[in-house]
Amino acid sequence: MPRRIEKIREAGVNELEAQQKDLTEQIFRLRFQLTTGQSEALKRLREAKKDLARVKTLLRAHELNAASKTAKAGKA
Repeated sequence: MPRRIEKIREAGVNELEAQQKDLTEQIFRLRFQLTTGQSEALKRLREAKKDLARVKTLLRAHELNAASKTAKAGKA
């Protein structure tokens, strides 16, 4: 697990946005698999949701960091 987190943290904003899109599509597909009764879909769905939350958190952190930098530049 820690390796996956570090890999996500090292990614750039464009890569994070691409991962967000991929994870959203994956969650969509896994929901259909879950309704058909495939048992392993539940585990993968939980992991995908957690990964999506991590990606969204890092994207928000980048967004806030960029906003604070522009605010500081505006004051200077």
